[in-house]
Amino acid sequence: MFETIQYNGSKEENYELLIKQLDSLLEGETDLTANLANASSLLNQFLDQVNWVGFYLMKKSEVILGPFQGLPACVRIPDGKGVCGTATAEKQTMLVDDVHQFPGHIACDAQSQSEIVVPIIMGEQVFGVLDIDSPIKSRFDDTDQKYLEEFVETLKKHI
Repeated sequence: MFETIQYNGSKEENYELLIKQLDSLLEGETDLTANLANASSLLNQFLDQVNWVGFYLMKKSEVILGPFQGLPACVRIPDGKGVCGTATAEKQTMLVDDVHQFPGHIACDAQSQSEIVVPIIMGEQVFGVLDIDSPIKSRFDDTDQKYLEEFVETLKKHI
């Protein structure tokens, strides 16, 4: 039923296709865990040079590990701590070229060198974050940020 897709367009065209695939994949499904699991799987097969793709969900004053693809991860991250906690506290995307230069970085996977974290904001509240790590420095750019923010906006329609 499903198979790995080869993305042959420009980076922008590939992201646009990915977002359409996400919307179609989640259409009609209302289970949060299932939708986040499929979203992380779809992103993991789409993105190259990544070693962790997943979600953390806000509970009280911390984010707690949700569905993901990759090695086991930190379970709880306090609001304002590390890249994920900073994204929740500031309610903005964090694009980090070198995680070892980020004050208070929480090293869940020693292989991670760069990271992007996109907050999922429902109304005025942070619902959680999309977190993606890469084993190479400066893996993510402004184009990734733009389209991963659009990916999250599409995902929000299904949660």
